[in-house]
Amino acid sequence: MPKLQERQLDQIADQLAEQDYAIIDNFLSAEEIDAVLNVFDIHKKDGKFKRAAIGDSDNKTVDQSVRKDLIKWIENDNAKSPTQVFLNRIDAVKDFLNRTCFLGIKEYETHFTIYPPGAFYKKHLDQFNKSGHRKISFICYLNVNWQPEDGGELRMFLPDGILDIAPTAGRLVCFRSDVVEHEVLVCHANRYSLTGWMLDQYIDLSFL
Repeated sequence: MPKLQERQLDQIADQLAEQDYAIIDNFLSAEEIDAVLNVFDIHKKDGKFKRAAIGDSDNKTVDQSVRKDLIKWIENDNAKSPTQVFLNRIDAVKDFLNRTCFLGIKEYETHFTIYPPGAFYKKHLDQFNKSGHRKISFICYLNVNWQPEDGGELRMFLPDGILDIAPTAGRLVCFRSDVVEHEVLVCHANRYSLTGWMLDQYIDLSFL
């Protein structure tokens, strides 16, 4: 399994430090993307995807006027091998950011995400009002041959204006969960990603 190059890790850390977000391509290879998409198919056939909710664990609601994506949470210890390849890469990013940016990241949570045609997610911050433990958001896109007419761009609201990012296969986007407001524009084709958040506490302490 190829490892992340030091250059890619440097790019993520440098861009996060300079502009609060980072974009790198080829985080996963074409073969790795195909393998992960096969895992998506398995979970879809098993009926594992559910409507995504908004809010934290104490105040979750499903509101399709805000978001219309489908998700399945990943259990790291039981992840299938193609998913584990991705998780190993995220581990490398987490460890590198802790060494170079001193973020104190303890763990991360992540899920499979599908935006069917017509789905979107309105403007929001990833960090909850009552819980500030999400530090870095990350999204790895899996959309082979994505076209501009397919929509589904990640729109980030930055100090110097709006930036739209195409969800092309293999691209990793990271950004500060507490700073970068963003939305997902309406999709006109199925849009697949692996989405997650790096936390400054362990998941089993999230109730504290």
